Amino acid sequence: MKRREFITLVGGAATWPLAARAQQAGRMRRVGVLSTLPADDAEWQARFAALLQGLGELGWTVGRNVRIDYRLGADNAERLRGHVAEMVALTQDVILANGTSMVGPLLQATRSVPIVFTNVVDPVGAGFVSSLARPGSNATGFTAFEYGMSGKYLEVLKQISPRTTRVAVIRDPGIASGSGQFGAIQAVGPLLGVEVSPVDARDAGEIERAVTEFARSPNGGLILTASGHAIRHRDLVIALAARHLLPAVYAYRAFATGGGLASYGHDATDSYRRAAGYIDRILKGEKPADLPVQAPTKYELVINLKTAKALGIEVPDQLLSIADEVIE
Repeated sequence: MKRREFITLVGGAATWPLAARAQQAGRMRRVGVLSTLPADDAEWQARFAALLQGLGELGWTVGRNVRIDYRLGADNAERLRGHVAEMVALTQDVILANGTSMVGPLLQATRSVPIVFTNVVDPVGAGFVSSLARPGSNATGFTAFEYGMSGKYLEVLKQISPRTTRVAVIRDPGIASGSGQFGAIQAVGPLLGVEVSPVDARDAGEIERAVTEFARSPNGGLILTASGHAIRHRDLVIALAARHLLPAVYAYRAFATGGGLASYGHDATDSYRRAAGYIDRILKGEKPADLPVQAPTKYELVINLKTAKALGIEVPDQLLSIADEVIE
């Protein structure tokens, strides 16, 4: 989505028709939104557009009965803490936060403001909720996937490129899901005859050095796991994979549509659309503690045949037949 189209969508929200459950005129409600993605990132714009659409369908119109405050682009821990502090100080009715790295500091800052999270891998293990069925805290929301699913990345990579015997897994070492995803992939490695090694994604320079070194030996491939770091560095990783002729599988659809070889994972945009429903319920008086954490309902396999051709890879027909999208 282009920046002008995004601005038009946000500005035009007030003209959307109200749904049957339209809100009666009353005080303006405030919804805070926190994300590590920057405002000009196409993935962020798609997610935010889905949130606005979901709210509009439930009768919440920006500028009419709801105000949305957002803080974006926290690319380091200090800036992230600053965004969290600012958001809590604004006295929101509910805050939407994306990802483990954002939700943790937010819950440290407030145990009273209702929080809806999206794209969190293990909210129980992270201490965000007591259980998926009964969160028991001021937070609830939508998970990304279970760790065990991460092994699917390696399965897809091996199906696309059977010659691959070495795989570098790019992960965020600063969050528990970085280790969790790597562990699940590593467990599948011996079954597929693949040696798996981690690459920490702290910054662009570290990723480039590690991938360049890894590519010096033959039969290598890449997996980029799900995290905010992954999305911020997606153009770099896609470029490195192309430069070193490395087949790669990514956690988000945007990577495959942006030139990566293949992606497999949940629909992160859909979780924002679904989050609108929980925001609606909280604004109407329900408590996060009573709203069960929900798992994804959609997983997508996307294959980019243009990239496969550039890498000299012929994708098996069987895999193409089950793909949700094939880019030609």
